[in-house]
Amino acid sequence: MIVVLKNNTPKAQVDGFMQKLRERGFEVHVSKGESATVLGLIGDTSKVEPEEMLAYDFVESAQRVKAPYKQVSRSFHPEDTVVSVGGNSVGDGKSVCVMAGPCSVETEEQVVEVAKAVKASGARFLRGGAFKPRTSPYSFQGLGAEGLELLKVARKETGLPIVTELMAINQIELFSDVDIIQIGARNMQNFDLLKEVGKLRNPILLKRGLASTVKEFLMSAEYIMASGNPNVILCERGIRTFDNYTRNCLDLSIVPYLKKETHLPVIIDPSHACGIRWMVPTLAKAAVAVGADGLIIEVHNNPEKALCDGEQSLTPAQFDETMKILAKYAAVEGRTL
Repeated sequence: MIVVLKNNTPKAQVDGFMQKLRERGFEVHVSKGESATVLGLIGDTSKVEPEEMLAYDFVESAQRVKAPYKQVSRSFHPEDTVVSVGGNSVGDGKSVCVMAGPCSVETEEQVVEVAKAVKASGARFLRGGAFKPRTSPYSFQGLGAEGLELLKVARKETGLPIVTELMAINQIELFSDVDIIQIGARNMQNFDLLKEVGKLRNPILLKRGLASTVKEFLMSAEYIMASGNPNVILCERGIRTFDNYTRNCLDLSIVPYLKKETHLPVIIDPSHACGIRWMVPTLAKAAVAVGADGLIIEVHNNPEKALCDGEQSLTPAQFDETMKILAKYAAVEGRTL
């Protein structure tokens, strides 16, 4: 249930009202906007009628939330959530935040070179895999903890905040200094892991599962938020369909839907969506056009020799050209890169 309080309700009244609700066994989520304060009641509200709340003269309205996800819902949190890291904002409505870098960290020289290149082209974050979930057990699995340290070297060299994937609960301590922790598609419904990252304060980039519905995607985000972490970024990276002419099928329609359904930032991963280098710039343009808050793009200084996903990685020169074109698309809607 959500309860909307009238504008300018005295803080003492709001605090007293919230205390009464907690005494009745509800957890209360507060969202304060410019024109109203919204209280989200979490718990068994089946015995509470919305009309009961209207008995308080400072209550503007009250209604039940039908969606199974509560804290993720825009009903609970009408204002957009903006995730801020290192002076960069994701979801502010004014910019398209681009994260770029290699699929896998391979050497210090490689990751630093790519980091410098993508920063020069306008990327605001460095993405790079240290721990890699691979379909084949014989494929390169990443450098692990060493890869994390190399990402930190690149961060020190360039000032770019880092984004990298966490795969297991026993790795969490290694990620304390990571700017944005990515939960990959294969772990989207690893609920124990989601609960644990929900206890952290690092922003979480949650990727949609390979065959997950939007409802399942949002319920996974709810696990993180229900455990206490409000800084969640949703990422569409393509889903499996009946066809295989591309690696996955990019579901661009999810962007406007999520922007209406939830307050969380939404970004697109065009690299994993198609798995084909020449398609990435076109899909990136489409993502900006439908209103995505950001992009996460794979860039490698020598894709032909990449240890992971070279076929979908842009060269620094291709990335630079793509960023110039994306800036024009963003400008159409009054946004910047």
